Amino acid sequence: MFKDQNHIDEIKGIYVPFWIFDADADANIRYKATRVRTWSDADYNYTETSFFSVVRGGSIGFEKVPVDGSSKMPDDLMESIEPFDFSEAVDFQTAYLAGYLADKYDVDAQQSISRANTRIKKSTADAFATTVQGYSTVTPESTSIKLHSAYAKYALYPVWLLNTTWNGKKYTFAMNGQTGKLVGDLPLDKSAYKKWMIGLTAIVSAVAFTASYLIWLL
Repeated sequence: MFKDQNHIDEIKGIYVPFWIFDADADANIRYKATRVRTWSDADYNYTETSFFSVVRGGSIGFEKVPVDGSSKMPDDLMESIEPFDFSEAVDFQTAYLAGYLADKYDVDAQQSISRANTRIKKSTADAFATTVQGYSTVTPESTSIKLHSAYAKYALYPVWLLNTTWNGKKYTFAMNGQTGKLVGDLPLDKSAYKKWMIGLTAIVSAVAFTASYLIWLL
């Protein structure tokens, strides 16, 4: 079993650099939708399919969309431990870094824009799709999403990293230092997953509770 045979290599607290984007999105999306009706009589079963063109348009504002600014941190892992509550961010002071590692960004704001745009556009498309209801099927036919009024801030988010080894292979887990949310890949049978994650969360939380600040660098 993974929980019996794994070896915890290290647990470390680190402030990970993030670019925080605000932007507005203007969208125009056309969907192809169908509505299916079935009925029967003494002789036959009938299916009637009606086809519709559904158009949606409007604007959405986004605030505090985070993009990992460190190439050393896997983007999908950092996104998995979201959300962070930016309302609790404090102005930068070096005292907050005492006893913890802190990365400096090596992916600048300009390089991060494309990933921020991808996230914002997907969220916009998902939000508009939820307004198309009452149909049997809905398929986007054309999508136009334009972003504007983009603005980026720089912040350090608290993250705890746990590295463990099992069967000669290394696995990495990340914990949101603000909320305690823990994510990672577990090579174990699913019946033991919940118990192991509870135990792991307790171990990391016991040493991690002090690093909970979001630091905003102007």
